[in-house]
Amino acid sequence: MESQQTRPKHHSVFLLGIFLFLFSITPTWAQAPNPPTPIEFMFGHERMDFQLVFKRNFTPQSKFSVLAIAVFSENYAKGKRVGDSVVIPFQVNYALGKSGLSLVAGAEANSVAGLGTTLGLSHNKASKEILAISVLSYQLSSAQNLKFFGLYEYKPALTEKLSLYSRLQLTYNQGMAEGFHNRSFLYLRAGLKKGPLGFGLGANFDAYGPSKVARENYGVFTRWEF
Repeated sequence: MESQQTRPKHHSVFLLGIFLFLFSITPTWAQAPNPPTPIEFMFGHERMDFQLVFKRNFTPQSKFSVLAIAVFSENYAKGKRVGDSVVIPFQVNYALGKSGLSLVAGAEANSVAGLGTTLGLSHNKASKEILAISVLSYQLSSAQNLKFFGLYEYKPALTEKLSLYSRLQLTYNQGMAEGFHNRSFLYLRAGLKKGPLGFGLGANFDAYGPSKVARENYGVFTRWEF
């Protein structure tokens, strides 16, 4: 298990470099009503979790957009290897009309499943109260990974300045070539949101490898939307 987790680190660094480059050139993109870029830290009883979500349209009228997500987890106890993880999907979407459906092409670095290019379909829905992103993708590699990713937020207003904040986020990665589980997780958040600041309680449930080695993490989170 340790070799699986450490093997693709250089791939993760490469994709992270692309990710940070895209983030750095955000001001040069065509000005369009893009969603904010949230950065979140969760401090749990076992480890620290970090997540950044970046989504941008190429131009206001373009059917093309970019979605990139960086997720890092690191145990406080350095001797524990299982639980330290990196997942960095990067994808270009091509919108199919105004239905919210898009064709997807991209790449993903995963500290258990490795690096691979992906093709798939995604569906996006966004409003002031709701954000829903669903992606079904197939990895073009010898493992033939089939992956579902979902990110769903509900943010109903309590007052003019304060809202509830809740999120359900999940993924399941299945190796089709050998018929075994690679990586899955379920992340839950519940708290409050005031302007760009969010905070509250969180719970992460992760599973790694064919034997679905489980790791749980409970704690508090804070996030800021840039």
